[in-house]
Amino acid sequence: QVQLVESGGGSVQAGGSLRLSCAASGYAYSSRYMGWFRQASGKKREGVAVVDTASGVITYSDSVKGRFTFSRTNANNSLALQMNGLKPEDTAIYYCAASKRLRVADPLSESVYSIWGQGTQVAVSS
Repeated sequence: QVQLVESGGGSVQAGGSLRLSCAASGYAYSSRYMGWFRQASGKKREGVAVVDTASGVITYSDSVKGRFTFSRTNANNSLALQMNGLKPEDTAIYYCAASKRLRVADPLSESVYSIWGQGTQVAVSS
């Protein structure tokens, strides 16, 4: 059984920072792709930052590039997302996700992932 549990969400003013964490249990760490998605109210879920664990390559969405930093720690099976320079449009529920698929064309595509955490709310006020 794969489990992903997010933590670290909250409310912050524009320009502030938050750090999200995701604890992976089960065989999640053998997943090929792992990362973060978000879903704003009334919008589709979108990829934020993901890692190809085989190559170590991290892919960021254009909307967060330069502001968010993804990290993965093998020792304690955890993922993190450091979010700096937050904007009101970053407000969303943030999800941790994992996929065992091999070599996908678009690792930021929601359809790649079948393992999801329960989500954590991030709210950014102007």
